[in-house]
Amino acid sequence: MAQAQDAPTVNQIDVRSLVPAQRHQKIFQLVDELAPGASFILVNDHDPKPLYYQLEAEYPNAFSWTYLEKGPSVWRVEIGRLQKAA
Repeated sequence: MAQAQDAPTVNQIDVRSLVPAQRHQKIFQLVDELAPGASFILVNDHDPKPLYYQLEAEYPNAFSWTYLEKGPSVWRVEIGRLQKAA
């Protein structure tokens, strides 16, 4: 039997239960707390593309954005803080 490789645990935050006014506040809090190289998975009920543009404006070239699932009812995006160049 093949051994599973030890992958880092990635936190998942489902913002669908939050009122829309609280969603970006919670997401920005999580981004602020990310250590370099760490990430979390955002679960949303619509394409969070406007959030991408907000993050890029606040943290230019400092985070990664990878779609894991693209709707139509559930959107999952892995957001990570990039390592600083040495």
